Amino acid sequence: MPVLPAILPLLIVNNGYSYLAAGLLVTAYNVTSSFTQPLVGWLSDTKGFSVSISLSLLVSAVFIALMGIAKDYYLIMLLAVIAALGHACFHPTALSLVNRLCIRGNRGRITSYFVVGGNFGYAIGPVLTGLLVFWLGLPGLLFLIFPALFMVLALRYLLPGGIAGACQSHSRPESKEGSEQSKKPFVILMIVSVLRAWAVFAAITFLPMFLVTQGYDLMAAGIIMTLMLLAGVVGQVMGGQISDRIGRKEFMIFGLAGAIPFFYLFFASTGIVAVISILLFGFFLWSTFAVAVAMSHELLPHNVGLASGMMLGLAIGFGGLGVAVNGIIADHYSLAAALGTIPIPIIAAILIMFILPYPWKSVSPRSVRTVSP
Repeated sequence: MPVLPAILPLLIVNNGYSYLAAGLLVTAYNVTSSFTQPLVGWLSDTKGFSVSISLSLLVSAVFIALMGIAKDYYLIMLLAVIAALGHACFHPTALSLVNRLCIRGNRGRITSYFVVGGNFGYAIGPVLTGLLVFWLGLPGLLFLIFPALFMVLALRYLLPGGIAGACQSHSRPESKEGSEQSKKPFVILMIVSVLRAWAVFAAITFLPMFLVTQGYDLMAAGIIMTLMLLAGVVGQVMGGQISDRIGRKEFMIFGLAGAIPFFYLFFASTGIVAVISILLFGFFLWSTFAVAVAMSHELLPHNVGLASGMMLGLAIGFGGLGVAVNGIIADHYSLAAALGTIPIPIIAAILIMFILPYPWKSVSPRSVRTVSP
């Protein structure tokens, strides 16, 4: 997924694309992926449609790699769209598999492992791409097919007996009772996820520029952002496990609220204190992502594919659009003002979480002791 943005500078230099034309390639990929994932999930839930995980992975890898040798702009656009379709088919199917491996007591932990895998891939992608393109130019992208082929073979080996067998042992027959579950709680959770994604993308977009204006060089700013993302990875694993113990709604509020003071402490401090503050901001904000995905599966137990496509597709896509608001603020006021408004969607998400019709584990019947007369 992050390969295309990483090669945009070379596409602009080598092929003479304008910034708008280059940006439209990323837009085409993101829009196709974000808006197709819910459709794939819905077809999976209602029609039994599914594309194997290994085939989805192979399609994405092959068509991204072919961009390295394509010259025509519209062909590259087509390759981006087809690669995005492979990406869109992956998440609903893979998360449906993850869901069948879970029980309520470990759903947060298992889901966080899956999400963290994606985060590591997102972090490794630009580095691997940069090395290949530095050594071999754009045709070096063809070598990305090899790790994909390795994983396809590994999945083909693992899925029939290992993971599939585990899924069958954990799967429970779906009863028709409750199949018409209310969608209102899920819609509310989606709004929370959009607001959270808005804050995440705004931070990723504008923090590096702000760090440079504060005297950090590009390398130092990049390292700080990488460390923030890694802190977020740790936060996701810990958040998933803690939510299994204290409750998902409780942890969502705790994680979102915990990010805000460290964000403002970053602005009010310098040196090592500022760096530690931004790492803790990333830790708390990112810790809620896997928990929200786990909640979506519990809110729509008979539509896990649709829930997965909405959470990892539409929520992230619409959250990314919110960054434009911060950009307008930066243009009209200042970069600091644009960053200073990042906690606003987080605060809104916290307030909405309080009205989400989802049980509080801390006040569940099993946790309330009754006193006999």
